[in-house]
Amino acid sequence: MKMELYDTTLRDGAQREGISFSLEDKLKIAKKLDELGLHYIEGGYASSNPKDRAFFERAKALGLENAVITAFGNTRRANTPPGEDASLKALLAAGTTVVTLVGKSSVLHVTDVLRTSLEENLRMIADSVRYLKGQGRKVIYDAEHFFDGYCLGPSYALMTLEAAQEAGADLIVLCDTNGGTLPSTLTFIIKEVQKATSLPLGIHCHNDSGVAVANTLAAVELGLQHIQGTINGYGERCGNADLCTIIPSLKLKMGFDCVSDEQLARLTEISRYVSEIANLSPDAHAPYVGQSAFVHKGGLHADAVAKAEESYQHIPPELVGNRTRFLVSELAGRASIVSKAQELGLELSRNGKQAEQVLAEVKALEGRGFQFEGAEGSFELLIRRAQPDYKPPFQLIDFLVLVEKRGEREILAEATVKVQVGDRIMHTAAEGNGPVNALDAALRKALLSFYPVLAQVRLTDYKVRILDETSGTGAQTRVLIESSDGERTWSTVGSSTNIIEASSMALIDSLEYGLLKNGIRG
Repeated sequence: MKMELYDTTLRDGAQREGISFSLEDKLKIAKKLDELGLHYIEGGYASSNPKDRAFFERAKALGLENAVITAFGNTRRANTPPGEDASLKALLAAGTTVVTLVGKSSVLHVTDVLRTSLEENLRMIADSVRYLKGQGRKVIYDAEHFFDGYCLGPSYALMTLEAAQEAGADLIVLCDTNGGTLPSTLTFIIKEVQKATSLPLGIHCHNDSGVAVANTLAAVELGLQHIQGTINGYGERCGNADLCTIIPSLKLKMGFDCVSDEQLARLTEISRYVSEIANLSPDAHAPYVGQSAFVHKGGLHADAVAKAEESYQHIPPELVGNRTRFLVSELAGRASIVSKAQELGLELSRNGKQAEQVLAEVKALEGRGFQFEGAEGSFELLIRRAQPDYKPPFQLIDFLVLVEKRGEREILAEATVKVQVGDRIMHTAAEGNGPVNALDAALRKALLSFYPVLAQVRLTDYKVRILDETSGTGAQTRVLIESSDGERTWSTVGSSTNIIEASSMALIDSLEYGLLKNGIRG
């Protein structure tokens, strides 16, 4: 059975709070969706705004290989001839071979929102479909609020579908627009619709009850072959059905060859690409494509996965372009430490003393507020420091940080450091716009003459977390620093009741790790 994948990220997905795609953004995303092998890409609301109209014009030159661009619009207005209706004119002006027409299926929406009669709404649906078919368009009819409408008035909801079918619609899509329908209700209603119509059916679900994906897959099990959704589940309110979950579920769990193996292997990359374009952080815990989708923290799990990947993973992550990761924490066992070391390209014997030493140190440090899940730079250094032949490229002997405020002048921070490199000891000072910035400047001043490559290393993020708020100003503080040398990015951690000491720990690890990754050791 052929499965049609219909993406509405550029229209329905763009209605998510915080998303505002530019025209160039939409064109870039359309190219990526085509590479994923989707069959339809809904470009936007044809009569909505100049940007969407410009998209349809520019999209003609994209050279898409798999997808067909569709334009979205409403049925005609009440008491308006189709040829004079602005929405239908805009749909035709978009120049797409396929149009998606949305009409009302709910008595409530007809009487209270459109403020027209039930009979006129049926004519609006039929006239609009017939007019667009007469203009040579393939018409996908989206029955908006269908499931809610069916619950309010089953006979009228079915009459709206009959109107679209008799007017020549090519496909009817049942929409759970408010996202409140549960799978059992949805299944019952679809079975009733299948008795009443002979047209192919599709499904369009929103996630307001958290079951958009479950509802979509339930519809597929009933034989529906046209699936609408968005990348990463983007959409208004709680979002739409997430194609990044639906596609691998269809292919890997249900046996529908809806995209090729090569296209499926790009799923994680495309999910994160769209997140980047949308200027939203990827959901680390998203199924299949999330950074944490195949992560293992508990020692028992890590040990099992190291022996047999399928023991705690429902699919091989490489199928969707993701990867297995091991986290190191106080919950870890030796297997977690060894697996994480292997992931970093380091060798530790599962039964050796080094693994035991590292595990004991991890547990002791996490008891003092350290956390290595998000600080792989510090963890790698911890492993390397456990090796007898490792020599650090420098050692911070001591430091002094002063913060001064006089009158109306800005606060002045100054740091003095004493650093040993080999047999030499450097004693330097530097100012900064804060104590951590001053300490960073002083360290660099001492080290740059030995290691010029540190000029490429910069701090890109600095996070502070108070671990026990009830202790007030004496609380344990965790500092996480993210750094980059332009090619790599890494994170390091420090923890102390003194925020400057915690910062110095993370800062030293950051610089030492940067040197390590540039091939410099003591």
